[in-house]
Amino acid sequence: MNDRRLESIIGQLLRTGVLLAAGTVLAGGVLYLVRHHADPARFHTFVAGGSNISSLSGIVQAVAHGDSVAIMQIGLLLLVLTPITRVAFALVGFFLERDRLYTAVSLIVLVILLFSLIHAG
Repeated sequence: MNDRRLESIIGQLLRTGVLLAAGTVLAGGVLYLVRHHADPARFHTFVAGGSNISSLSGIVQAVAHGDSVAIMQIGLLLLVLTPITRVAFALVGFFLERDRLYTAVSLIVLVILLFSLIHAG
């Protein structure tokens, strides 16, 4: 695999990830508006459709039940995972090219990203 091929694949990965995330958030937003268009507006407190989902398994279960807020959360999760996937793919690409320096840098960046994602909140 050469540098141009790696750049092309990573570019396509980023475009696909962002479009998939945007489409998922848009679908959840449209579904939310269809279901809650007549709800009264509350400008003093923020209430996100009554969903209080705090774990990945809870989000997946809520998506299976058609919860629009959970669908938007999956879209946002896809958006966060897109650059992480990009770094992981670059790590593999640099490893296959036997570029030790960029492999090490990519590994360090990936570890930092995963650590911050796991320990967020």
